[in-house]
Amino acid sequence: MKPNLRACGQAMVTALVNAVLAVALMLLVEFAISGTFQVPEPYLWAGLVIWLVIFAGQFWRQRHLCKHGEHGNNLPQN
Repeated sequence: MKPNLRACGQAMVTALVNAVLAVALMLLVEFAISGTFQVPEPYLWAGLVIWLVIFAGQFWRQRHLCKHGEHGNNLPQN
C-alpha cells in the first residue's frame, strides 16, 4: 500500500504543477489577444482535464517505479 500512496503523492504534485502552468499559459495568451485579464470557464475545465490526464499517466509511471525501486536498482546483475 505504501508504494501506491507515495506514487499518488508524487503524481498529484506533478499533475498540479503542469496543470497550473498550462492554465497560466492559456491566460497569458488570452491576455495577449484580448487585452483583458478574465478567467473563462473553459480554461478552468481544460486545466482540470490536463490535471486528470497527467495525474493518471504519472500515477501509473510512479507506481511502477516505486514497486521496482523497492528492491534496489533494477539493473541486471552479472
